[in-house]
Amino acid sequence: PLQVGFDATAFENVTEGDALYMRTSDGQVGKATAADGTSEAATVVGFANANTSFGNIVKVIVVGLKTMSSLDAGDLYFLSPSTAGAITLTPPSSAGQAVVRLGEAATTTTLAIQIEPPIKLS
Repeated sequence: PLQVGFDATAFENVTEGDALYMRTSDGQVGKATAADGTSEAATVVGFANANTSFGNIVKVIVVGLKTMSSLDAGDLYFLSPSTAGAITLTPPSSAGQAVVRLGEAATTTTLAIQIEPPIKLS
């Protein structure tokens, strides 16, 4: 599928399909989380295109279609507040968390990436 991305160094182990954020301190990427709406970790820059270990380069896909599994075609996906890097059908709803829409399932195995900025819940 058509994809646009960039290469970045991972500051932790990441799995293909993980939603990633970029640290402002050094430009390295790791697993994003919606647990804290004020954290930079809630600002998703893209998805890991391969499994990558700490200190290695990962391609971060920011636009296009990402192959994933067990999606519900037509449904919207959000950043998980409970599992770093994961996506979920259920948007966060607790105060302090961030709602981050990541995309829409085009098929049961393809996510159309549509990353939006985080919205902190109060």
